[in-house]
Amino acid sequence: MKVRDNKWIGLSPLALATCLAAAGLQAEERSKAPQYQVEDCCSLCPAAHDASRYTTNYMKNFTTLIDAQDAWLFRTEEDLRTEFGTTAEGYRMLKQLRDAFKSRGVELVMVYQPTRGLVNRSKLKPEDRGRFNYDLALRNYRQALARFEQVGLSVPDLSPLADEQQEHPFYFRRDQHWTPYGAERTAHLVAETVKRIPAFETIEKKEFVSQRIGLMGKTGTMQKVASQLCGTTYAPQYIDQFATEPKAESGSDELFGDSTPPQITLVGTSHSGPNYNFGGFLEEHIGADVLNVAFPGSGLEGSMLEYLGSEEFQNNPPKILIWEFSPLYDLASAKIHRQMMAMLDNGCEGKKALLSSKTTLRPGANEVLVNGKGQLLDLPSKRHQVDIRFSDPSVKTLKATLWYLSGRREKVKLEKPNTSDTNGRFAFELRDEGDWAELNFFALEIMGPEASGEPLEVEARVCRRNDFSAPAKLAAHTATDS
Repeated sequence: MKVRDNKWIGLSPLALATCLAAAGLQAEERSKAPQYQVEDCCSLCPAAHDASRYTTNYMKNFTTLIDAQDAWLFRTEEDLRTEFGTTAEGYRMLKQLRDAFKSRGVELVMVYQPTRGLVNRSKLKPEDRGRFNYDLALRNYRQALARFEQVGLSVPDLSPLADEQQEHPFYFRRDQHWTPYGAERTAHLVAETVKRIPAFETIEKKEFVSQRIGLMGKTGTMQKVASQLCGTTYAPQYIDQFATEPKAESGSDELFGDSTPPQITLVGTSHSGPNYNFGGFLEEHIGADVLNVAFPGSGLEGSMLEYLGSEEFQNNPPKILIWEFSPLYDLASAKIHRQMMAMLDNGCEGKKALLSSKTTLRPGANEVLVNGKGQLLDLPSKRHQVDIRFSDPSVKTLKATLWYLSGRREKVKLEKPNTSDTNGRFAFELRDEGDWAELNFFALEIMGPEASGEPLEVEARVCRRNDFSAPAKLAAHTATDS
């Protein structure tokens, strides 16, 4: 796994910014935003208000765009949602995930972002502001935070960010990401929660300082969709950009950081990427090193799964893991949950394989594992997991079918983000809900590559999964037992 925190791999954010400035624009030239004489020229076309015109999976995240004041754009479904949280099954899975981390000595902190409607509703046009039930949205958002806490998660209360009247906007005008100012205000509230966690007392403290390093221009994802639908164009939005350094090292020529790995890790979406400096602001307000492994395009689970499968996590799990994401993601996704639970225990690595094979795949369905070749094993779904590795590390999609002795089957399709560092590995628990729990695993089929080329091999294993609800020593023993 490639660590994505520039400071941790050796080059500090400020040094990186200096290098970039030397290679292109000088810092002085970036200190002032370009000046434009711009008049409001247009509104969104009728196509922008027609949900059927949002035809791609990407565009569907923006249904439907509406104009707002000061050239802002909002999404009616995501930005103006009034429902938050997840289902009863989703809360059950979150508790199970929290307990699993707890068994590894990791405190899970959930950063559940407030929507643009909650924070920047003042930018809505009066008629849209009147249609948006802000009071209901805020009440449901707070109730969701409370439910997350009830399952044992550490959850910062970000509701004070609602209906902000700050000089610098929390969100961009035409983009779903928070600005660096929004990231800083969020980090301040997250730090208050982190400091109340008992494990924080044992973490080495360090002072950090954040400095403005220039300006960033944001075209905006909503702006891009508006252009696709209507041909509408807007000037880029410019806003201050920041980087964070340890106070003692600020301005020094040191290229390499400390050798002691951080005990706080940040996983999450593109909001935690370097452009917005959320990880840096966390370091400043928490007063400790934060290893940032988030990356753009990660979605809810991308950076989490990559990190859980890394040597960094498996050999030295952090004391505090901060997980940042927005309410648009499905927290009741069993597909995501089963992968996280399996990778938290590193799949079948270091465990006895009850079934295993290595197969060269041909186009179409390939029978990779079969229970009963020689002796039929008792492999109830609720106690086992699958670990699959392709010989080509760039493989990012798994299409498979799981068969059970009863004749029942489950089709599985797992996809990793294009932006992730992959190793061709997919691990997931077998289903354990309802009557699936007692079904005996029979066979695994994997779809081979459609195009001919270099032979693609796959190694597949079935092993016992960890019972994270058991005491740590007992759970570890059970996982290695046959």
